[in-house]
Amino acid sequence: MDRTAWLELPPESRSAVEAYTGPVEHAETAETGVMARLACTLHAATGPVFVKGTRSDEPTAWMYDYEARVTRVAPLAPRVLWQVDAGGWLLTGYEYLVGPHPDLSPGSPDLGPFLETLATMSEAPWPEQVRKKPLDVRWAGFFPDDRCPDLEGRALVHSDVSPLNMLATENGIRVLDWALACPGPAWADTAFAIPRFIHAGHTAEQAEALARAVPAYRTAKPSAVTTFAHAVRGVWASREQSDPAPHRAPLIVASRAWVDQRELM
Repeated sequence: MDRTAWLELPPESRSAVEAYTGPVEHAETAETGVMARLACTLHAATGPVFVKGTRSDEPTAWMYDYEARVTRVAPLAPRVLWQVDAGGWLLTGYEYLVGPHPDLSPGSPDLGPFLETLATMSEAPWPEQVRKKPLDVRWAGFFPDDRCPDLEGRALVHSDVSPLNMLATENGIRVLDWALACPGPAWADTAFAIPRFIHAGHTAEQAEALARAVPAYRTAKPSAVTTFAHAVRGVWASREQSDPAPHRAPLIVASRAWVDQRELM
């Protein structure tokens, strides 16, 4: 998506934001992420703040409101500071966080805190006031109908636990970008992390061993996890066909390695 810069916003939008932030001294457009029409860090009188949003008439504008509603209750998420709908733009201000992305490679000191983060995430219930398709509905068609109960659940699932969506701050790992969150099994985010571990250099067996450190995953039905592994491979392969992107192919390879490993269990 083409990014809109802060100074390209209508004056009404910028004035509405500055009512919260004070005068903006300068803005830095985010270099990562692909979804938000506007994503930038504002350096203002009250301190830095991360802002994301889109035009109010965009078909996907509802997602930004839902993301803010989920983020308000999500574990380890940045604080939602304010929202404005002005000048034809829907904008949300988030707590500005500083830190590198966690390293998931073998031997990394970030692995322990990352697993603790997954354990904390697994304990969060879905906010029932936010209506979104649960994981089993979102992935319908990528697993047999009789396996639907395997992916049912009412936990708050982030569903995109890439290290790029996390920051290792001085107060621990924080989790960003809850736009794709949905209800699902409590162990789902840990399962999503397994291909990430494999991509980072772990074998499939080592990735499974890491995941079992998370209680929710350790107690999951093996058959349900196998259903998940097959489904995520199918979902990612389908996305690669419809919307090729450089990061997808390595994850598909990793997910295939995980499926192969599950078939041997």
